[in-house]
Amino acid sequence: MSVLAAEWLKVRSVRSTYLIVGLSLAAVLLGFAIATAAIDMYDSASPAQQAGARIADLEEVLAIVPQLCMGVLGVLTITSEYITGLIKTSLTVVPRRWPIIAAKSTIVATLGLIIGSTAVFGTYFVARWVLGDRFSGAYTGPLSDRLPLLVAISLTVPVFALLGLGLGALLRSAAGAITVIVGLVYVIPIIVGNIPEPWSERLGSVMIAALPREITGDLNVTSVYGSLLPPAAAAAVLIAYATLPPLAAIWLVRRRDT
Repeated sequence: MSVLAAEWLKVRSVRSTYLIVGLSLAAVLLGFAIATAAIDMYDSASPAQQAGARIADLEEVLAIVPQLCMGVLGVLTITSEYITGLIKTSLTVVPRRWPIIAAKSTIVATLGLIIGSTAVFGTYFVARWVLGDRFSGAYTGPLSDRLPLLVAISLTVPVFALLGLGLGALLRSAAGAITVIVGLVYVIPIIVGNIPEPWSERLGSVMIAALPREITGDLNVTSVYGSLLPPAAAAAVLIAYATLPPLAAIWLVRRRDT
């Protein structure tokens, strides 16, 4: 508990944490802006155009904002100590080492879950309020129908935070770890989408963004990701994304950082 309290103090005592949290929650404002622009186009369209108009699930599309932000927070939580040399003090005070990574993981995962849930559910409710029954009633269904998917999307945010923490510990470079995070969000999905079938579908099915719909069985045929995994397998892959990088970080810190 002392290590956990110390790590929480480190996280909340730097301004970058508050900036990252603010940027994460800005997804809600961005969702409001997109929904407002969408209704302007919808209301000015002809009845025939309105009948065929569709809109993406904004809470799913804009989840990329808190995912990326919390991934960066996870990276900075550990790499800032290497940059400043504070890691030597931390390892001296906690010679067993693994409690440091465990405490950092607990903090960034908790923050990621809170921020992710706020951003995802906030975007959904804002879009539901702004769009009303437009776009063939995309947001008029009962919340209970969308709730499992919203929860699954929210869970991807702490996964990115843990992934960032693990990569930061492994690489000891903020630039390198953040580059990998950005690649997972933007670059790799583009590459996977251009690989010939069946590998595009196979690899796309294990991308983090594909997992929420696979976990809930709410598959989107228009998605750029694959949809081959059953719910249990998709949940296992998501857990692996969250646990393997911190575990690898613990192993490497115990061997390397003496």
